[in-house]
Amino acid sequence: MCSQVIDEVADGTVPIEALEEEICALASHIHAATCRWLCLVAEFDRREGWASWGARSCAHWVSWRCGIAPVSAREHVRVARRLVELPDVRAAFARGELSYSKVRAITRVEGLEREADMLSLARHATAAQLERLVRAHRGVLAVERAARGARAERWLTWDHDDDGSLLIHGRLPAEEGAVLIAALEAARDRMTAASAEAPTADDDELVDEPFEQDPRAASAEAPTTSAGEARADALLYMADALLAGSDGTRTGGDRYQVVVHVDTATLRAGERGATCELDDGMPLAAETARRLACDASLVRILERDGRPLSVGRKTRAIPPALRRALAARDRGCRFPGCTARHHIDAHHVEHWACGGETSLRNLVQLCRHHHRLLHEGGYAIHSHGDGRVTFRRPDGRRIPDCPAAARGHTAAVHTRRIRPEACLSLSHGERMDLDLGVDWMLTLAPPPPATAIAPGI
Repeated sequence: MCSQVIDEVADGTVPIEALEEEICALASHIHAATCRWLCLVAEFDRREGWASWGARSCAHWVSWRCGIAPVSAREHVRVARRLVELPDVRAAFARGELSYSKVRAITRVEGLEREADMLSLARHATAAQLERLVRAHRGVLAVERAARGARAERWLTWDHDDDGSLLIHGRLPAEEGAVLIAALEAARDRMTAASAEAPTADDDELVDEPFEQDPRAASAEAPTTSAGEARADALLYMADALLAGSDGTRTGGDRYQVVVHVDTATLRAGERGATCELDDGMPLAAETARRLACDASLVRILERDGRPLSVGRKTRAIPPALRRALAARDRGCRFPGCTARHHIDAHHVEHWACGGETSLRNLVQLCRHHHRLLHEGGYAIHSHGDGRVTFRRPDGRRIPDCPAAARGHTAAVHTRRIRPEACLSLSHGERMDLDLGVDWMLTLAPPPPATAIAPGI
Protein backbone atom coordinates (compact mmCIF):
# COMPACT_ATOMS: atom_id res chain seq x y z
CA MET A 1 0.00 0.00 0.00
CA CYS A 2 2.77 2.43 0.98
CA SER A 3 4.86 1.61 -2.10
CA GLN A 4 1.81 2.19 -4.30
CA VAL A 5 1.29 5.64 -2.78
CA ILE A 6 4.97 6.48 -3.22
CA ASP A 7 4.84 5.44 -6.86
CA GLU A 8 1.79 7.63 -7.45
CA VAL A 9 3.53 10.65 -5.89
CA ALA A 10 6.94 10.03 -7.44
CA ASP A 11 5.69 10.06 -11.01
CA GLY A 12 5.12 13.81 -10.73
CA THR A 13 1.52 13.76 -11.96
CA VAL A 14 -0.04 14.80 -8.64
CA PRO A 15 -0.56 18.60 -8.60
CA ILE A 16 1.43 20.47 -5.96
CA GLU A 17 -1.79 21.91 -4.52
CA ALA A 18 -3.14 18.38 -4.01
CA LEU A 19 0.09 17.36 -2.26
CA GLU A 20 -0.14 20.34 0.07
CA GLU A 21 -3.77 19.64 0.91
CA GLU A 22 -3.17 15.96 1.63
CA ILE A 23 -0.08 16.71 3.77
CA CYS A 24 -2.07 19.11 5.96
CA ALA A 25 -5.09 16.80 6.10
CA LEU A 26 -3.00 13.79 7.07
CA ALA A 27 -1.16 15.87 9.69
CA SER A 28 -4.52 16.73 11.27
CA HIS A 29 -5.50 13.06 11.30
CA ILE A 30 -2.14 12.15 12.85
CA HIS A 31 -2.73 14.73 15.61
CA ALA A 32 -6.16 13.26 16.33
CA ALA A 33 -4.77 9.72 16.33
CA THR A 34 -1.96 10.81 18.67
CA CYS A 35 -4.55 12.21 21.07
CA ARG A 36 -6.38 8.89 21.04
CA TRP A 37 -3.11 7.04 21.58
CA LEU A 38 -2.13 9.24 24.55
CA CYS A 39 -5.57 8.77 26.14
CA LEU A 40 -5.12 5.01 25.84
CA VAL A 41 -1.63 5.28 27.38
CA ALA A 42 -3.04 7.31 30.29
CA GLU A 43 -5.73 4.69 30.98
CA PHE A 44 -3.21 1.86 30.61
CA ASP A 45 -0.97 3.65 33.09
CA ARG A 46 -3.85 4.25 35.52
CA ARG A 47 -4.66 0.54 35.55
CA GLU A 48 -0.95 -0.34 35.76
CA GLY A 49 -1.27 -2.73 32.84
CA TRP A 50 2.48 -2.46 32.32
CA ALA A 51 3.21 -4.16 35.65
CA SER A 52 2.05 -7.61 34.45
CA TRP A 53 4.85 -7.60 31.85
CA GLY A 54 7.52 -6.94 34.46
CA ALA A 55 8.11 -3.38 33.26
CA ARG A 56 9.52 -0.89 35.73
CA SER A 57 7.07 1.83 34.69
CA CYS A 58 4.60 2.74 31.99
CA ALA A 59 7.34 4.63 30.16
CA HIS A 60 9.49 1.48 30.24
CA TRP A 61 6.62 -0.53 28.70
CA VAL A 62 5.93 2.11 26.03
CA SER A 63 9.60 2.18 25.09
CA TRP A 64 9.77 -1.62 24.86
CA ARG A 65 6.39 -2.33 23.28
CA CYS A 66 5.99 0.66 20.96
CA GLY A 67 9.60 1.07 19.84
CA ILE A 68 10.06 4.55 21.28
CA ALA A 69 13.31 5.85 22.80
CA PRO A 70 13.22 5.84 26.63
CA VAL A 71 13.49 9.63 26.99
CA SER A 72 10.73 10.20 24.44
CA ALA A 73 8.59 7.50 26.08
CA ARG A 74 8.84 9.21 29.46
CA GLU A 75 7.78 12.51 27.88
CA HIS A 76 4.81 10.88 26.14
CA VAL A 77 3.64 9.35 29.42
CA ARG A 78 4.02 12.70 31.19
CA VAL A 79 1.91 14.41 28.52
CA ALA A 80 -0.68 11.62 28.67
CA ARG A 81 -1.11 12.01 32.43
CA ARG A 82 -1.39 15.79 32.21
CA LEU A 83 -3.80 15.64 29.28
CA VAL A 84 -6.40 13.96 31.49
CA GLU A 85 -6.60 17.19 33.51
CA LEU A 86 -7.17 19.42 30.45
CA PRO A 87 -10.53 18.53 28.84
CA ASP A 88 -10.68 21.55 26.48
CA VAL A 89 -7.15 20.97 25.20
CA ARG A 90 -7.86 17.26 24.85
CA ALA A 91 -11.01 17.93 22.79
CA ALA A 92 -9.16 20.29 20.43
CA PHE A 93 -6.34 17.78 20.15
CA ALA A 94 -8.85 15.06 19.23
CA ARG A 95 -10.22 17.30 16.48
CA GLY A 96 -6.73 17.66 15.02
CA GLU A 97 -6.60 21.37 15.83
CA LEU A 98 -3.51 21.07 18.03
CA SER A 99 -0.28 19.28 17.26
CA TYR A 100 1.56 17.13 19.76
CA SER A 101 4.24 19.84 19.97
CA LYS A 102 1.68 22.42 21.07
CA VAL A 103 0.02 20.04 23.54
CA ARG A 104 3.38 19.13 25.03
CA ALA A 105 4.13 22.82 25.59
CA ILE A 106 0.73 23.43 27.20
CA THR A 107 1.20 20.51 29.61
CA ARG A 108 4.36 22.18 30.90
CA VAL A 109 2.43 25.22 32.10
CA GLU A 110 2.14 25.05 35.89
CA GLY A 111 -0.97 26.20 37.72
CA LEU A 112 -3.09 26.78 34.61
CA GLU A 113 -6.34 28.45 35.70
CA ARG A 114 -7.89 29.59 32.41
CA GLU A 115 -7.68 26.65 30.06
CA ALA A 116 -10.00 28.10 27.42
CA ASP A 117 -7.84 31.22 27.03
CA MET A 118 -4.71 29.08 26.92
CA LEU A 119 -6.31 27.02 24.17
CA SER A 120 -7.11 30.17 22.18
CA LEU A 121 -3.50 31.30 22.51
CA ALA A 122 -2.27 27.91 21.33
CA ARG A 123 -4.59 27.97 18.32
CA HIS A 124 -3.27 31.36 17.17
CA ALA A 125 0.45 30.87 17.89
CA THR A 126 2.76 28.65 15.92
CA ALA A 127 4.34 25.70 17.69
CA ALA A 128 7.68 27.53 17.90
CA GLN A 129 6.06 30.68 19.31
CA LEU A 130 4.10 28.72 21.89
CA GLU A 131 7.18 26.83 23.01
CA ARG A 132 9.07 30.10 23.38
CA LEU A 133 6.24 31.62 25.41
CA VAL A 134 6.01 28.64 27.74
CA ARG A 135 9.77 28.60 28.24
CA ALA A 136 9.78 32.30 29.09
CA HIS A 137 6.81 31.85 31.44
CA ARG A 138 8.59 29.05 33.29
CA GLY A 139 11.67 31.26 33.55
CA VAL A 140 9.63 34.04 35.17
CA LEU A 141 8.15 31.57 37.67
CA ALA A 142 11.63 30.29 38.51
CA VAL A 143 12.82 33.82 39.22
CA GLU A 144 9.73 34.41 41.37
CA ARG A 145 10.46 31.30 43.40
CA ALA A 146 14.09 32.32 43.90
CA ALA A 147 13.02 35.82 44.99
CA ARG A 148 10.60 34.36 47.54
CA GLY A 149 13.22 32.11 49.05
CA ALA A 150 12.27 28.86 47.37
CA ARG A 151 15.01 26.32 46.87
CA ALA A 152 16.31 26.49 43.32
CA GLU A 153 16.07 23.43 41.12
CA ARG A 154 18.99 21.07 40.98
CA TRP A 155 19.57 18.24 38.57
CA LEU A 156 22.29 16.30 36.84
CA THR A 157 21.98 14.18 33.71
CA TRP A 158 24.41 12.39 31.48
CA ASP A 159 24.28 10.76 28.08
CA HIS A 160 26.71 9.39 25.53
CA ASP A 161 27.62 11.01 22.23
CA ASP A 162 27.85 9.08 18.98
CA ASP A 163 31.55 8.40 19.54
CA GLY A 164 30.94 7.11 23.07
CA SER A 165 32.05 10.29 24.85
CA LEU A 166 30.20 11.11 28.06
CA LEU A 167 28.05 14.26 27.96
CA ILE A 168 27.22 15.81 31.34
CA HIS A 169 24.55 18.46 31.89
CA GLY A 170 23.46 19.89 35.21
CA ARG A 171 22.02 22.75 37.18
CA LEU A 172 22.83 23.84 40.73
CA PRO A 173 21.73 26.77 42.88
CA ALA A 174 24.29 29.56 42.92
CA GLU A 175 25.69 28.81 46.38
CA GLU A 176 25.96 25.07 45.73
CA GLY A 177 27.50 25.73 42.34
CA ALA A 178 30.16 27.80 44.10
CA VAL A 179 31.02 24.78 46.24
CA LEU A 180 31.49 22.62 43.13
CA ILE A 181 33.65 25.26 41.46
CA ALA A 182 35.79 25.57 44.58
CA ALA A 183 36.24 21.78 44.64
CA LEU A 184 37.25 21.73 40.97
CA GLU A 185 39.76 24.53 41.56
CA ALA A 186 41.18 22.72 44.59
CA ALA A 187 41.53 19.52 42.54
CA ARG A 188 43.25 21.46 39.76
CA ASP A 189 45.68 23.06 42.21
CA ARG A 190 46.46 19.68 43.75
CA MET A 191 47.12 18.23 40.31
CA THR A 192 49.44 21.15 39.56
CA ALA A 193 51.40 20.58 42.76
CA ALA A 194 51.69 16.85 42.07
CA SER A 195 52.83 17.28 38.48
CA ALA A 196 55.66 19.78 38.35
CA GLU A 197 56.84 18.38 35.01
CA ALA A 198 53.62 19.40 33.24
CA PRO A 199 51.97 22.13 35.30
CA THR A 200 48.40 23.15 34.60
CA ALA A 201 48.01 26.83 33.89
CA ASP A 202 45.77 29.13 35.87
CA ASP A 203 42.40 30.06 34.44
CA ASP A 204 43.68 33.42 33.19
CA GLU A 205 46.45 31.60 31.31
CA LEU A 206 44.15 28.97 29.83
CA VAL A 207 42.46 29.29 26.49
CA ASP A 208 38.73 28.63 26.29
CA GLU A 209 38.89 28.15 22.54
CA PRO A 210 41.45 26.05 20.65
CA PHE A 211 43.62 27.98 18.22
CA GLU A 212 46.11 27.24 15.50
CA GLN A 213 49.64 26.99 16.86
CA ASP A 214 52.93 27.04 15.03
CA PRO A 215 54.23 23.43 15.14
CA ARG A 216 57.78 24.70 15.51
CA ALA A 217 56.83 26.46 18.74
CA ALA A 218 55.12 23.41 20.22
CA SER A 219 56.76 21.84 23.24
CA ALA A 220 56.16 18.41 24.71
CA GLU A 221 57.21 19.74 28.10
CA ALA A 222 54.62 22.54 28.11
CA PRO A 223 51.53 21.52 26.12
CA THR A 224 48.75 24.01 25.58
CA THR A 225 45.80 23.15 27.84
CA SER A 226 42.39 24.72 27.47
CA ALA A 227 40.32 25.72 30.47
CA GLY A 228 37.73 23.13 29.57
CA GLU A 229 40.32 20.35 29.46
CA ALA A 230 41.76 21.41 32.81
CA ARG A 231 38.29 21.36 34.42
CA ALA A 232 37.60 17.91 32.95
CA ASP A 233 40.93 16.67 34.35
CA ALA A 234 40.01 18.12 37.74
CA LEU A 235 36.64 16.36 37.68
CA LEU A 236 38.31 13.05 36.87
CA TYR A 237 40.81 13.67 39.65
CA MET A 238 37.93 14.13 42.12
CA ALA A 239 36.32 10.90 40.91
CA ASP A 240 39.59 8.97 41.20
CA ALA A 241 40.17 10.35 44.69
CA LEU A 242 36.71 9.27 45.83
CA LEU A 243 37.06 5.79 44.37
CA ALA A 244 40.52 5.43 45.87
CA GLY A 245 39.18 6.50 49.27
CA SER A 246 36.59 3.71 49.15
CA ASP A 247 37.08 0.30 47.64
CA GLY A 248 35.72 1.32 44.26
CA THR A 249 35.28 -2.32 43.26
CA ARG A 250 32.26 -3.29 45.31
CA THR A 251 29.61 -5.15 43.38
CA GLY A 252 26.77 -7.54 44.07
CA GLY A 253 26.39 -8.43 47.73
CA ASP A 254 29.31 -6.18 48.75
CA ARG A 255 27.37 -3.06 47.85
CA TYR A 256 25.59 -3.28 51.19
CA GLN A 257 26.75 -4.57 54.52
CA VAL A 258 23.59 -6.59 55.16
CA VAL A 259 24.11 -9.76 57.15
CA VAL A 260 21.64 -12.61 56.58
CA HIS A 261 21.63 -15.83 58.59
CA VAL A 262 20.15 -18.67 56.56
CA ASP A 263 20.54 -22.44 56.68
CA THR A 264 21.32 -24.59 53.67
CA ALA A 265 17.91 -26.28 53.72
CA THR A 266 16.16 -22.95 53.22
CA LEU A 267 18.35 -22.05 50.25
CA ARG A 268 17.82 -25.45 48.64
CA ALA A 269 14.08 -25.87 49.16
CA GLY A 270 13.04 -22.26 48.83
CA GLU A 271 10.93 -22.70 51.95
CA ARG A 272 11.80 -21.15 55.23
CA GLY A 273 13.66 -23.55 57.48
CA ALA A 274 15.04 -23.23 60.96
CA THR A 275 17.08 -20.11 60.25
CA CYS A 276 16.28 -17.28 57.85
CA GLU A 277 16.71 -13.88 59.43
CA LEU A 278 18.66 -10.66 59.39
CA ASP A 279 21.51 -9.98 61.78
CA ASP A 280 19.17 -8.17 64.17
CA GLY A 281 16.81 -11.16 64.34
CA MET A 282 14.14 -9.87 61.96
CA PRO A 283 12.65 -12.73 59.90
CA LEU A 284 13.29 -12.83 56.18
CA ALA A 285 11.35 -14.52 53.38
CA ALA A 286 13.05 -17.59 51.96
CA GLU A 287 12.97 -16.33 48.36
CA THR A 288 14.45 -13.01 49.47
CA ALA A 289 17.33 -14.89 51.09
CA ARG A 290 17.80 -16.91 47.90
CA ARG A 291 17.90 -13.69 45.85
CA LEU A 292 20.49 -12.11 48.13
CA ALA A 293 22.56 -15.29 48.07
CA CYS A 294 22.64 -15.25 44.25
CA ASP A 295 25.28 -12.54 44.28
CA ALA A 296 26.79 -12.16 47.73
CA SER A 297 29.81 -12.80 49.89
CA LEU A 298 29.37 -16.02 51.87
CA VAL A 299 30.72 -17.25 55.18
CA ARG A 300 29.96 -20.89 55.92
CA ILE A 301 29.44 -21.75 59.60
CA LEU A 302 29.27 -25.34 60.83
CA GLU A 303 26.89 -25.64 63.78
CA ARG A 304 25.71 -28.34 66.16
CA ASP A 305 22.69 -27.79 68.37
CA GLY A 306 22.74 -24.10 67.48
CA ARG A 307 26.37 -23.65 68.50
CA PRO A 308 29.05 -22.77 65.91
CA LEU A 309 31.81 -25.36 65.64
CA SER A 310 33.86 -23.73 62.88
CA VAL A 311 33.70 -20.61 60.72
CA GLY A 312 34.94 -20.70 57.18
CA ARG A 313 36.60 -17.98 55.15
CA LYS A 314 34.59 -15.26 53.45
CA THR A 315 34.15 -16.15 49.79
CA ARG A 316 32.37 -14.55 46.87
CA ALA A 317 29.47 -16.36 45.24
CA ILE A 318 30.80 -15.08 41.90
CA PRO A 319 34.56 -14.64 41.43
CA PRO A 320 35.72 -11.25 40.08
CA ALA A 321 37.09 -12.71 36.83
CA LEU A 322 33.80 -14.46 36.09
CA ARG A 323 31.90 -11.28 36.94
CA ARG A 324 33.94 -9.33 34.40
CA ALA A 325 33.26 -11.94 31.73
CA LEU A 326 29.54 -11.85 32.56
CA ALA A 327 29.47 -8.05 32.32
CA ALA A 328 31.27 -8.16 28.98
CA ARG A 329 28.70 -10.62 27.62
CA ASP A 330 25.43 -9.19 28.98
CA ARG A 331 26.26 -5.46 29.23
CA GLY A 332 23.35 -4.79 31.59
CA CYS A 333 20.02 -6.24 32.58
CA ARG A 334 18.88 -9.01 30.21
CA PHE A 335 15.15 -8.68 30.94
CA PRO A 336 13.31 -7.78 27.71
CA GLY A 337 13.06 -4.03 27.21
CA CYS A 338 15.18 -3.12 30.26
CA THR A 339 18.04 -0.71 29.58
CA ALA A 340 19.51 -0.63 33.11
CA ARG A 341 23.31 -0.84 33.14
CA HIS A 342 23.99 0.18 36.74
CA HIS A 343 23.14 -1.48 40.06
CA ILE A 344 23.21 -4.88 38.37
CA ASP A 345 23.11 -8.27 40.12
CA ALA A 346 24.28 -11.62 38.81
CA HIS A 347 21.49 -14.20 38.92
CA HIS A 348 21.94 -17.97 39.02
CA VAL A 349 19.37 -19.47 36.66
CA GLU A 350 19.63 -22.66 38.72
CA HIS A 351 20.51 -21.61 42.24
CA TRP A 352 23.94 -22.69 43.42
CA ALA A 353 22.39 -24.09 46.60
CA CYS A 354 20.41 -26.52 44.43
CA GLY A 355 23.46 -27.71 42.53
CA GLY A 356 23.57 -25.01 39.87
CA GLU A 357 27.08 -24.23 38.70
CA THR A 358 28.59 -20.76 38.94
CA SER A 359 29.49 -20.37 35.28
CA LEU A 360 28.58 -18.19 32.34
CA ARG A 361 26.11 -20.84 31.15
CA ASN A 362 24.15 -20.53 34.39
CA LEU A 363 24.49 -16.78 35.05
CA VAL A 364 22.65 -13.76 33.75
CA GLN A 365 22.76 -10.08 34.67
CA LEU A 366 19.57 -8.50 36.04
CA CYS A 367 18.75 -5.15 37.56
CA ARG A 368 17.48 -5.20 41.13
CA HIS A 369 13.86 -4.74 40.04
CA HIS A 370 13.81 -7.72 37.68
CA HIS A 371 15.98 -9.84 39.96
CA ARG A 372 13.31 -9.36 42.61
CA LEU A 373 10.55 -10.29 40.15
CA LEU A 374 12.25 -13.60 39.36
CA HIS A 375 12.57 -14.57 43.00
CA GLU A 376 9.59 -12.98 44.72
CA GLY A 377 7.33 -12.01 41.81
CA GLY A 378 6.60 -15.39 40.26
CA TYR A 379 8.44 -14.71 36.98
CA ALA A 380 10.54 -17.47 35.45
CA ILE A 381 13.70 -17.68 33.37
CA HIS A 382 15.03 -20.48 31.17
CA SER A 383 18.61 -20.65 29.90
CA HIS A 384 19.27 -22.27 26.52
CA GLY A 385 22.92 -22.85 27.40
CA ASP A 386 24.31 -20.70 24.59
CA GLY A 387 23.82 -17.30 26.21
CA ARG A 388 20.17 -17.01 25.16
CA VAL A 389 17.53 -16.80 27.88
CA THR A 390 13.73 -16.82 27.87
CA PHE A 391 11.55 -15.03 30.41
CA ARG A 392 7.95 -15.91 31.29
CA ARG A 393 5.24 -14.10 33.19
CA PRO A 394 3.63 -15.66 36.28
CA ASP A 395 0.79 -16.89 34.03
CA GLY A 396 3.29 -18.73 31.83
CA ARG A 397 3.16 -16.39 28.84
CA ARG A 398 6.51 -15.86 27.16
CA ILE A 399 7.91 -12.32 27.21
CA PRO A 400 9.39 -11.60 23.77
CA ASP A 401 12.76 -9.88 23.52
CA CYS A 402 11.42 -7.46 20.93
CA PRO A 403 7.67 -7.62 20.30
CA ALA A 404 6.60 -7.64 16.67
CA ALA A 405 4.98 -4.34 15.82
CA ALA A 406 1.44 -4.44 14.53
CA ARG A 407 1.19 -3.54 10.87
CA GLY A 408 0.01 0.01 10.49
CA HIS A 409 -1.96 1.50 7.62
CA THR A 410 -3.09 4.99 6.74
CA ALA A 411 -6.75 4.07 7.10
CA ALA A 412 -6.23 3.78 10.86
CA VAL A 413 -5.76 7.53 11.19
CA HIS A 414 -8.88 8.35 9.17
CA THR A 415 -11.30 7.06 11.76
CA ARG A 416 -12.82 10.52 12.33
CA ARG A 417 -13.97 13.26 10.06
CA ILE A 418 -11.23 15.86 10.45
CA ARG A 419 -11.15 19.15 8.56
CA PRO A 420 -8.08 19.26 6.27
CA GLU A 421 -7.10 22.71 7.58
CA ALA A 422 -7.73 21.84 11.24
CA CYS A 423 -4.05 21.86 12.24
CA LEU A 424 -3.27 25.26 10.70
CA SER A 425 -2.55 28.07 13.14
CA LEU A 426 -5.10 30.89 13.12
CA SER A 427 -2.29 33.40 12.71
CA HIS A 428 0.22 33.53 9.89
CA GLY A 429 3.33 33.42 12.09
CA GLU A 430 3.61 37.20 12.47
CA ARG A 431 6.31 38.60 14.74
CA MET A 432 5.42 37.99 18.39
CA ASP A 433 5.75 40.44 21.27
CA LEU A 434 7.37 38.17 23.82
CA ASP A 435 6.94 40.52 26.80
CA LEU A 436 3.26 41.00 26.07
CA GLY A 437 2.82 37.28 25.57
CA VAL A 438 4.48 36.39 28.88
CA ASP A 439 2.37 38.99 30.70
CA TRP A 440 -0.72 37.37 29.22
CA MET A 441 0.55 33.92 30.20
CA LEU A 442 0.98 35.11 33.79
CA THR A 443 -2.73 35.98 33.90
CA LEU A 444 -3.58 32.47 32.68
CA ALA A 445 -1.18 30.70 35.02
CA PRO A 446 -0.13 33.13 37.78
CA PRO A 447 2.71 32.40 40.20
CA PRO A 448 1.61 30.56 43.35
CA PRO A 449 1.27 32.64 46.51
CA ALA A 450 4.32 33.00 48.71
CA THR A 451 2.81 30.76 51.40
CA ALA A 452 2.58 27.87 48.92
CA ILE A 453 6.33 27.81 48.29
CA ALA A 454 8.55 25.90 50.63
CA PRO A 455 11.19 28.10 52.27
CA GLY A 456 14.79 27.60 51.32
CA ILE A 457 17.09 25.54 53.48
